[in-house]
This record gives sequence, structure tokens and C-alpha cells, in this order.
Amino acid sequence: MQFGLSEEQSMIVDTTRAFVTKELYPHELEVERSGHLPMELVREIQAKAIEAGLYAANMPEEVGGAGLDTLTWLLYEKELGRANYALHWTCVARPSNILLAGTEEQKERYLYPCIRGEKWDCLAMTEPGAGSDLRGMTATAHRDGDDFILNGTKHFISHADIADFAIVFMATGEEDTPRGPKKKITAFFVDKGTPGFTIRDGYRNVSHRGYTNAVLEFDDCRLPKSAVLGEVDKGFDVANTWLGATRLQVAATCIGRAERALDHAISYAAERRQFGQQIGKFQGVSFKLADMATELKAANLLTWEAAWKFDQGSVTEADMSMAKLKATEMLAMVADEAIQIHGGMGLMDELPLERIWRDARVERIWEGTSEIQRHIISRELLRARGG
Repeated sequence: MQFGLSEEQSMIVDTTRAFVTKELYPHELEVERSGHLPMELVREIQAKAIEAGLYAANMPEEVGGAGLDTLTWLLYEKELGRANYALHWTCVARPSNILLAGTEEQKERYLYPCIRGEKWDCLAMTEPGAGSDLRGMTATAHRDGDDFILNGTKHFISHADIADFAIVFMATGEEDTPRGPKKKITAFFVDKGTPGFTIRDGYRNVSHRGYTNAVLEFDDCRLPKSAVLGEVDKGFDVANTWLGATRLQVAATCIGRAERALDHAISYAAERRQFGQQIGKFQGVSFKLADMATELKAANLLTWEAAWKFDQGSVTEADMSMAKLKATEMLAMVADEAIQIHGGMGLMDELPLERIWRDARVERIWEGTSEIQRHIISRELLRARGG
């Protein structure tokens, strides 16, 4: 593995960081204080992101994306991750990779408009009674001739309020396994405005202000078979094939925020004077900086190694889980220590630290909780020994 960046990677990092600094940072305070991201601002920044070549950069070249390898894509995600989540996720959108699993007709209807910035997608798996245990979902899709009838509720569905369609996972039956019956799952495209499909306001969230969540309700929502993404009863296969790298994406954005918090902490420790000297010269502060930097580097190395292995075709579930686990827990520690170094000023919203601290909390929950990541890692260790 090469630890240095290529010329192309350095250019992408510099370009993305400059865009984040110029186009996203100036709007953070407004979004954080209002909890609202105006659509006119979204369209303004979106147009600039498209012009800069930063929009839909996660997509392959053949469908109109940037065609970045996984490591380069994550370097780009890290830079975007420095900013308010609603701003970078909505205005510099990266359509879900699962759209690549669609038929050519589905790509024309859903994927290409998302890449062009004409549509947004959202992904709906979680239910009030089924979070980490997706096999426990109770929302169903039953066959009715050549159609499917959807019933049930999904919640915590990110940015569903602005999405033009949802990719919804529904239980479509059961199968017997050595461990007992398990749900069969199928993925569907559901357009906003489809009869029987209702989007309701979600919950107020302490993390990622301006980045909304919604409740999706399905009441005898009828869909044609052409709305199936992938194969009937094979929804988990589709998800596992196309959504695996999302844990690395979370890790990368956490690293970006942690770098920003550490930069603030180092600058403050070098400038702030108490008792006749810089506070960074006190062991209580200097050791914090050392620990923050060490944890950040460890998360970096785990994430970049997993990205490199992803492109080599040798990445394991444990590799990605380790990166996600380390980066999310590292961010919580770095954000907390950065505030401690700043004292009371760290909790004021004139600085981004209190936002980074709040936002860090959700990262250990979504895309698989820390406990789920530890389960995946330990399971792989035990299986290697026949456990």
C-alpha cells in the first residue's frame, strides 16, 4: 500500500476542501440555528457543485459520475464531512449506489436524473420495531396478480421530504432456515405521489440539524412488478452487494469532522494563555492533543486500508466494521476533548465544536450501531477458528 496521495487524489482533496470552505462553511450557522435548509440555497450550491465536478462523484464514469476508486472517493467524502451534514449531503448529493442494481429502464427513470441533479432518492429499511434486526420488519408486500400491495410503516428515513422516490424494503414471505423461519425481503421503487404512499414529518434530532428524517406510511399501496429492484425475495442480496461501502463513507465523514475539531483545538492551545503561558504547554492539555491525534491517525489507517482492500476485492465485513467503529468512537472522543480544551467557549455556537460534538452521537447508531459492528468483528474472528 502506498501511504502518499497521487497527484489526482491531492487535486481532488484540495478542490473539495476549497469548495467546502467557500460554499458550505458560510451557511452553517444559519442552518444550525434555524434547523432548516432552504431549497433555494440547495439549488444554488447544487449548481456550483455540478459545475465543479463534485456532484454524484461516487458514481461510475459510464453513468455520468466521476469514476473514483474507493480510496479516492473516501478522501473526497472526508473533506465534505467537515461541513454541516445537511449542506454537504443535500447540496453535493451522492445518489445511493443501490440504484446501479436497476434495469436499464429503471436507471433511465431513477439513476440518471439523480446524477444530473434533477431528482433525489431515499432509502427506507428501518421501522419502529425493526432497527438493527431488519429481519424483524413487519411492513409487507403481498402479490395481487402481477402487482404488489404494500402495507406498513418505515421511520427515521433520511431526507424523504425532498426525495422524489424511495427505495423501500418490504417483507415478501418467509423461508425455513436451520435457525428457524426468516423473512424474505424485496426492494421496491416507490414514487412520491403514488396512491397509498404518505410521507409524514419525522422527529426532531439533536444531530445533523437541517438534515431531516421522515415517517413513510403504506396503506394498500399498489405497485407493478416493474417497481421491483433486483429480484423478488432477494432484497438482502441487493443491499449487501450495493450498500457495503456505506460504513466506510460514515467513517470518512467522521474523520473529516474530527480533523476540523483537532485543528481548532491545536490552534486554541497554541494561542490561549493562562498563568503566564500557552495552555498547550500544560501537560493536561498537551496529552489530550497527543491522544486525539493518535486516535485520529488510527481511524485514518483503518479506513484507508479497508478502502484499498475494497478495490482489491479482498475487504471483509470485519475490515469495514472496524473502520466504522473506530472512526465513530474516535470522533466522539476528539469532539469532547476539543470542547474541554476550549472550556466554556467550546459550547458556544460561534465555533463548530458543539455541532461536531452533537453530530458525533448519531454516528455510533446509524449504518449499524457500535454493538452491531463489534458483533460482526467478533463473529468473523470466531468463524476463523471454527466457532
